[in-house]
Amino acid sequence: MKKTEAQSSLQFDHSSAPFWCSAAILFKVVPRVKFQPDPSDRPSIRGYGPGWVSIDGEKVNHSVVLGSRGHRLDWECSQFAALTAAHFNRLADIGPELVIFGSGDRIRFPQPAWLEALYAKRIGLETMDTPAACRTYNILAGEGRDVLLAVLIEIPAEGRT
Repeated sequence: MKKTEAQSSLQFDHSSAPFWCSAAILFKVVPRVKFQPDPSDRPSIRGYGPGWVSIDGEKVNHSVVLGSRGHRLDWECSQFAALTAAHFNRLADIGPELVIFGSGDRIRFPQPAWLEALYAKRIGLETMDTPAACRTYNILAGEGRDVLLAVLIEIPAEGRT
């Protein structure tokens, strides 16, 4: 099959080029990849496990609220069954763009009546298990979003005082 002049001018003849030429072209085209995170002045979750999260290196063993604008407060709730509208009203008072609710080791959705204050202020809510909520918060906070993470750390019945 005969090639047209336009087709043959677009091809590169590797047989006449030095062995390093193709690699040099490739490395000039491919952007450099950075494997270290950009430093951030926003609070972040550095680790998590059953019954704890690590906020900027500090291990926290109780329910907590963390905001990308620097908010950090204890969330007085040690069981999902004990949550009320007042817990979510407190989040609405902070006024973020989005609340990420980490409901523990599995996804449990808050009752719609608990969320009325958030709805009234047009604040979004996403419910996830705690590990997914922590990862999502870090990504959104790192992007500069106004996000609030509410993590439910459940204390087993035998561990309550």
